[in-house]
Amino acid sequence: MAVDKHINFFELEKASEKPGCPLCRIVADRANRYIDNMLFEHVSDRVFRANHRAAGGFCDFHSRNLAGFRDGLAVAILGRDILEDRLSSFEKHKPWRPRGSCPVCAERDRIEEEYLSFLASSGGDSAEEKELRETFCASEGLCAPHYSGLLFTPKGRERQVPKWLTDFHEAKFTELLRRTGQFIELSAYGRQEEFARLPEKDQLVWKELALTLRGTAD
Repeated sequence: MAVDKHINFFELEKASEKPGCPLCRIVADRANRYIDNMLFEHVSDRVFRANHRAAGGFCDFHSRNLAGFRDGLAVAILGRDILEDRLSSFEKHKPWRPRGSCPVCAERDRIEEEYLSFLASSGGDSAEEKELRETFCASEGLCAPHYSGLLFTPKGRERQVPKWLTDFHEAKFTELLRRTGQFIELSAYGRQEEFARLPEKDQLVWKELALTLRGTAD
């Protein structure tokens, strides 16, 4: 594996040891680092400022925690650009229509594709790839959106994915479907005693299902 793939391997291995979708965790951590570094280093970059302004700032999801970052001046400078454009649209009685996309969303998409491509190429027999398979298969695996991204490129082309990855995830989703059906069935009136005998994780499988369908990291 190349050096950059070693970095991907270690990040995936570390994320696989924690709850939830490993890629959701990596993307969330990297996106937060990106915002922090961008506020600290790139707010004076004219190209970045222009792109940020054209996008109407960060999306709602990526702007909600800006108050928690270390550089209030950078947040104020970037926010002033957006407020000026908002105020101009109010005064002209025209709707505000940003023309670009959130810079953090673009970085998120890049990171996701980097790691999904890396996973799709992990079908070899090197010691490192065998270690990755062992670690990854002990994790909760990818959420449904990221597994879909593993199977198909952003342009809709099918990837060649190692069999160990498809077998692992199809077994995972099939078992989740079975447990969800069991939860629904035993939630019926008169089956309270049977429901009470379920393990706690099966009584709360609806939460696991919701996280699997949307992704597990905020």
